[in-house]
Amino acid sequence: MEALIGLAGSLLIAGAAYLKRSLSLSGFAAAILLGTAMYALGSAVWFGTLIAFFLSSTLLSRWKKKAKEAVESGYEKSGRRDAGQVAANGGLALLLCAANAWWPHPMWWYAFLGVMAAVNADTWATEIGGLSKAPPRSILSGRRVAAGTSGGVSGLGLAASMAGGLFIGLVAWLLLLAVPGQDEPSGIASTWLQLPVWLGIGLFGGTVGSLADSLLGATVQQMFRCGVCGREIEAAHHCGQPAVRIRGFAGWNNDAVNVAGSLAGGLAAVAVAGGL
Repeated sequence: MEALIGLAGSLLIAGAAYLKRSLSLSGFAAAILLGTAMYALGSAVWFGTLIAFFLSSTLLSRWKKKAKEAVESGYEKSGRRDAGQVAANGGLALLLCAANAWWPHPMWWYAFLGVMAAVNADTWATEIGGLSKAPPRSILSGRRVAAGTSGGVSGLGLAASMAGGLFIGLVAWLLLLAVPGQDEPSGIASTWLQLPVWLGIGLFGGTVGSLADSLLGATVQQMFRCGVCGREIEAAHHCGQPAVRIRGFAGWNNDAVNVAGSLAGGLAAVAVAGGL
C-alpha cells in the first residue's frame, strides 16, 4: 500500500513538473522511482520533505527566469532537470531512508535532514542569490567575481541558503504534526522540542552543505573558458562552440559537487545531533 501511495503521489507531482518542462523525460522517470521508494521505505515525513525540496526549487527556478538567463547560460545544467540532477539531489537521501528501514536509528533521520537541508539551501542560494545586485565574492580569496561563477558567494545568496535550510526543518516538523500514525524518526518525545532541534539542524546542515558546495566549486569542480565570449563557465560548450577546460578535475561536474555538498550537510547534521 505504501508503495502505491508513493507511486501515485510521485506520478502526480513529477507528471505536472514534466508537463511544465521542469523535468526532462529521464528526470521524470527518476523522480517517480525516487519518490515511490522514499514513501515505501520511509513515511509521509520522509517523502514530504523530499517533495518540499522539489517543489520549492522548481518554483524558484521559474521565478524571475528572464532576469537570471544571462547568469544561467554558463551553468552546466539549468532549466529542465534530468535523471543525473534528480539522483544528485535525492539519491543520498534515499540511501539514508533505506538504511533507516533496514536498521532504524535516529541518526539516519538527522543525516537525512541535513542532506535535504543542504540541497535545498544550495538551490535557494543559486536561484535567489543570482538576483543579487551586488557582485558575489570568491569564497577562497574574497575578491569580486562575475555572477554565476562557481565558488562565488553573496550576502543575498548566504541568507537564501540559511532560509532554505530552515524551511526543510520546518516542513519536516509540520509533516510529522499533520499526518497521523507516523513513527517519530528522531527519538525526541516532545513534539515542541523537536521544532527548535529540527530548525537548528536544518539551518546548520543547510549552511554547511551550501558553503561546502561553493568551496568545491572554487577548487575541484571542472571549469571551462568560452573561446568566443571569454566567460568562465561550467558547461563544456558555450556560444555554439566547445570550451577549454581551465581548472578542476575530470569527473567533478556539477552533479558530483552537489552530492559532495549534500554529504557535508548530512555529516554536519549528525555531528550536531550527536551532541544533543
